[in-house]
Amino acid sequence: MIMSQRPPLTRERIIESALHLIDGQGLGRLTMRRLGDALEVEAMAIYHHLPHGKEQLLEQLIAYVAAHPVPPGAGDVRDRLRTWAGGYRDRLLQHIGVMPLIVTRRNPGALMATTQSVQDLLRTAGRTEAEAAIGAHTLLGYLLGTVALDAREQAAETAPDVDRDGRFQAGLDGILATIA
Repeated sequence: MIMSQRPPLTRERIIESALHLIDGQGLGRLTMRRLGDALEVEAMAIYHHLPHGKEQLLEQLIAYVAAHPVPPGAGDVRDRLRTWAGGYRDRLLQHIGVMPLIVTRRNPGALMATTQSVQDLLRTAGRTEAEAAIGAHTLLGYLLGTVALDAREQAAETAPDVDRDGRFQAGLDGILATIA
């Protein structure tokens, strides 16, 4: 008789399972017990990987979703930022249940690598340190804000005929024309 073995419990498996729960049921439904059930382990087993419990889990979820630096490469700065911003927006929309954590919880490191990568790229385009910092802040503010507004519209089923992608790209092009 062959016994099916579940994969070993790891921090990554815990994070991915928590994201799956949040994506399917919402942030309010995430409990350590439900997470344990989804992982087919006792909830206490999770604490071996996340000793600070749910608070640590929430911080890890923020880092997992929000940390998305601009990948290294060559090419036009605006094109690179446009491509990255579209991918980052898709990532945030895919895990929209984590957005309240990203914008309200204290985890300064979560966006640090992402912000720094945007600043670095803007500096390669000839922006000063101060201009690059303002540009990165503006771009990330736009991304987080449009994702939150799009999610609210989708949840309330308002503006069903709006081309959200087109609206996003038009706003992004305006910001990139200014910062890059």
